[in-house]
Amino acid sequence: MLMQAYEQVYLFTERGGDVVLAILGIIFLLWLFILERIAYFKLSHKAVLSAAVEEWEQRMERTSWHAHQIRADLVANVTMSLNNNMRFIKMLVGLCPLFGLLGTVTGMIEVFDVMAFLGNGSPRAMASGISKATIPTMAGMVGALTGVFAQSFIQRHIQREKIHLEDKLTFDH
Repeated sequence: MLMQAYEQVYLFTERGGDVVLAILGIIFLLWLFILERIAYFKLSHKAVLSAAVEEWEQRMERTSWHAHQIRADLVANVTMSLNNNMRFIKMLVGLCPLFGLLGTVTGMIEVFDVMAFLGNGSPRAMASGISKATIPTMAGMVGALTGVFAQSFIQRHIQREKIHLEDKLTFDH
């Protein structure tokens, strides 16, 4: 079973060309960062959140300008922890379709090379170049779509957690 999966991935990358390997690498990094964010939410965020709430609760005075600035700082620090690596996720999502386009261009160059060499439009001769033009495009779009869905899910979670923290840090005593 594992050997068949490896064989299918090998055939997919062989038909799509070298750009597909780069796209697969980008998708791997993308999902590594996504899983890191999910692991942070599940394993570490509760401790960061409770430390910020505890620091706020230990304050005797919460109504002055100084207290408001400390509260804003606590919210900003937790928000920064929540948003860690989100820039990389967004960047990798943006790179997926660009690398797909690169694969399209390199595949079409191969098609034109075959046409220039053979001097005709033989579909059999052009098939390799056409597959090297379409497979990277599809792989890039699939990677970008999965990344966009995951990124949007994470972004909504971050927004909810920020609102939750702001609600916990009350001004009354």
